[in-house]
Amino acid sequence: MADAMQVTSADKTVLLVDDDEPFLRRLARAMEKRGFEVETADSVAAGRAIATARPPAYAVVDLRLGDGNGLDVVEVLRERRPDSRIVVLTGYGAIATAVAAVKIGATDYLSKPADADDITRALLTPEGELPEPPDNPMSADRVRWEHIQRVYELCDRNVSETARRLNMHRRTLQRILAKRSPR
Repeated sequence: MADAMQVTSADKTVLLVDDDEPFLRRLARAMEKRGFEVETADSVAAGRAIATARPPAYAVVDLRLGDGNGLDVVEVLRERRPDSRIVVLTGYGAIATAVAAVKIGATDYLSKPADADDITRALLTPEGELPEPPDNPMSADRVRWEHIQRVYELCDRNVSETARRLNMHRRTLQRILAKRSPR
């Protein structure tokens, strides 16, 4: 499937904005293999600078970045290049942020972890059509586990604080954290 989705438009430029360096490098390599001309940025400031100087045909922007909100990059892209196709990625899958991203001009919204096939599918789906569903979506148990892990990391791996924020018993959380991740 990875080779089946190749960019075919004349303008193959894509801007990838994410502060997760290993993810950014992997995604850049994967998008290059699919025929894109890749530029990367690891901050809102760098993303805005590239979007202003060389607005790409496509963009993949993380919602939460170290220096601000990825929607600021989406706004600049929409101003500079209204025809660009933009996918917003986030580890925080919430309806309110999805609505905000689409209202501001994002073409699609994907929760992390999204793979290069899902991202390419979302970028290349024709206007007005829905992308194909993922070949192997995460199970509900895996989505729950990913969310718990994310909150745990954001709380600096503090079990008590994580349990409080997730509104669950501390011992229950400890049991979940001790288990392997579901498939």
